[in-house]
Amino acid sequence: MKVIKKKLVLFILMIATSNYSCKKFLEVGPPKDQATSTELFSNDASATSAITGVYSRMVTSGAFSGNQNSISALCGLSADDFNSYNSSLALFDNNDIPTTNFVLQTFLWQEPYAYIYTSNAVLKGLKTATGVSASTNKQLQGEAKFIRAFCYFYLVNLFGDVPLNLSSDYTISELTPRSSTAEIYNQIIADLTDAENLLSENYITSERVRPNKWTAEALLSRVYLYTGKWDLAIQAATDVINQTSTYALVDNLNGVFLKNSTEAIWQLLPTAGRNTREGTLFILTSTPIFVSLSPSFVSQFAPNDNRKTQWINQFTNSTGTYYYPYKYKVRTTINGSIVEYSMVIRLAELYLIRAEAQTELGQSNLALNDINIIRKRAGLITPLLNLNSEECLTEIEKQRHLELFSEWGHRWLDLKRTNRASAVLSLLKGSSWKETDALYPIPEVDISRNPKITQNPGY
Repeated sequence: MKVIKKKLVLFILMIATSNYSCKKFLEVGPPKDQATSTELFSNDASATSAITGVYSRMVTSGAFSGNQNSISALCGLSADDFNSYNSSLALFDNNDIPTTNFVLQTFLWQEPYAYIYTSNAVLKGLKTATGVSASTNKQLQGEAKFIRAFCYFYLVNLFGDVPLNLSSDYTISELTPRSSTAEIYNQIIADLTDAENLLSENYITSERVRPNKWTAEALLSRVYLYTGKWDLAIQAATDVINQTSTYALVDNLNGVFLKNSTEAIWQLLPTAGRNTREGTLFILTSTPIFVSLSPSFVSQFAPNDNRKTQWINQFTNSTGTYYYPYKYKVRTTINGSIVEYSMVIRLAELYLIRAEAQTELGQSNLALNDINIIRKRAGLITPLLNLNSEECLTEIEKQRHLELFSEWGHRWLDLKRTNRASAVLSLLKGSSWKETDALYPIPEVDISRNPKITQNPGY
């Protein structure tokens, strides 16, 4: 147990002190020696490195990176976005994930908890930090709470009830039992509400790679939608949509995923010298070795839908034709320049959140306005009219799939939260699908370390 703790503490320190790989982001590097908490919070720059280091690790590690071990890839396989070409990924494609699966344990479970621990440690350190300015202290508190909420959002949606750790003391967190989904969501809402009040309305840098007030409110609108707080979801989404001097849908679909796109609410900055890992993973130049888009999904687009022609491409060789996401146009670099950043939260989702919440409140006429905005941007210029609530919800589910495919597991989470997973996936996956597959298993190694954690049903 001491060895496990020591390795994890070293991992946390690596996160907290890593430089963010771009001089625009942070002009100073990490401390030359192993950082103590006192050193880390001795001035604005070193304290900031604790937070920006998390974003750096998100880009390079796994769950949030856009590579084959990311939420985007794994949840897309669990749903109906992708086909797999790798034995490890096939376990997610077939919804047959063993409790000993290394990817599940390392990236989907332990990695988010590492960022949560860092957030807890930052919040603790900032309480007594005398060398950090008041404005930086406030900003970093907001970012730490946002990161913690963001990580718990994915943990609770992938695993259900999970341990709620709000302390950086391992003697407390190592024996924490699972908290209910409701408790986790209450903490997420509390953290995002605090973050919304702590963060500036403006981005702290010239780019959109560190959350601001509207980033917190955008995620809050999603959380309100997931928890059935329709009025609050509408209000939060509207607050962000109304920031027209900062955010706007990009008319040209090929420009949506560029760095600093006006549609971007939060992006992750790629590592120096390369573009996004999503581009590297998805863009095919040979027979797939990880994933390709499911042909049955591609067939759902109308012929005149620009998302099909601009966001999907294909590669053909002697083995067949394979479709792939083409939202990111650059596989590695263009003359060494970085032109695309990894999109985490974008404006189009807010329109669909508001539309769904309005429909749930019986306001289908208002919802259609937002649905038609998304459809029109996609080139579907004939507006939908006079849909009832059921028809409206069906259209929203469709538009969310066509708009948000291959991004951050949206389709997988949508099917589960609307209780549609079995209806859709049992037809697609046959006997390999079980209702209990809607939650991933808790990693066996973590149950062995903490006897207070129980396993999900079906595993």
